[in-house]
Amino acid sequence: MMSKKFIAVTAVLTATTALAGCGSKSTGSSSSNGDTIKIGANLELTGAVAAFGTSQLNGIKLAMEEINSAGGVNGKKLEVVSADNASKKDESTRTATKLITEDKVDVLMGAAISGDTFAAVEVANNKKIPMLTPSATNDDITFDHKKNKLNDYVFRACFIDSFQGKVMADFSADNLKAKNAVIYTDNSSDYSKGLAKSFKSEFESKGGKIVAEESYQTKDTDFKAVLTRIKTLNPEVIWVPGYYEEVGKIVKQAREMGITAAIEGGDGWDAPQLVDIAGKENLNNTFISNHYTSEDPDPKVRKFIDAFKAKYNTVPDAMAVLGYDATYMVADAVKRAGSTDKEKIKEALANTKNFEGVTGKISLDKNHDPVKAAVVLEYKDGKQTFNTKVQP
Repeated sequence: MMSKKFIAVTAVLTATTALAGCGSKSTGSSSSNGDTIKIGANLELTGAVAAFGTSQLNGIKLAMEEINSAGGVNGKKLEVVSADNASKKDESTRTATKLITEDKVDVLMGAAISGDTFAAVEVANNKKIPMLTPSATNDDITFDHKKNKLNDYVFRACFIDSFQGKVMADFSADNLKAKNAVIYTDNSSDYSKGLAKSFKSEFESKGGKIVAEESYQTKDTDFKAVLTRIKTLNPEVIWVPGYYEEVGKIVKQAREMGITAAIEGGDGWDAPQLVDIAGKENLNNTFISNHYTSEDPDPKVRKFIDAFKAKYNTVPDAMAVLGYDATYMVADAVKRAGSTDKEKIKEALANTKNFEGVTGKISLDKNHDPVKAAVVLEYKDGKQTFNTKVQP
């Protein structure tokens, strides 16, 4: 069902480029000495954000099938070795270490969320192995701003939170004409705190007023006390930069309490489970920033969606497409490196320019971050609909 008719997303990868088996276990042999190139996928396959890791792994596997069926990379097949970090930071450190030291992978991919990715950054730098996260958006993943130091071996395929927060603050002020907002942050999440900071700075710079800042913790389930306080303020926008599990409950409880304000968030909302948790009607008048829209008429987007649906019988979310793009980015870098030498792959990733992905054209800047557009999506009766596209 895949492949002959599907053209590789990037022009850089030619018919000589290829993929590898998509099994979730290592073959046990060292890839640099064998006929495979091993990519270690450190992902959230169980736990609080299991939907993200599972979707991302599906995107990785689809890309690998296509690349391998086209001949592989430098005469070798790609092989994914997946490890479940259980949506926990300490497990992410452990699984990253295992993939490098025991499974002997050539490149690390993951994690899906910022906190779990942070936990693997030091491992990658210390072990001197290139690591590409498809979707961790916190600004400090690739460049430690406190130390003013680049994380040499760490790269990403997604935009960053300072851009994502700015996009939604501008949308709130310019498109929704909002003059005030409440920020409701997951105080246990690096991702959420980064987005809250970015949104606040930009919204206030445009003359908007933050009338309250509230917080919750991952795994909280009852938000009524805080929502009661928010309701008395009658805000025009409630900015909730969290993950789908808690966000779904917040939206549901807010609507049940009669709060009709626009509720906004980032790409952490984007999981099918959000609709089940929040309820279709409750999601009306909610907006998110995201990496792509399934409504995009671009031929390469349509081909990707068709292939993904044929394999998994579902429309791919942003995590799936980012896993897919990230796999092609790695394949492109390995091809340009001409070997599995980790220093050469690192340099090739750093020099990624004008890479044609499903999520857009990707060029990495000096901080190893892509310069790429974001889309704003609106939920209408549980369905994501395209609202606007914002260039960096």
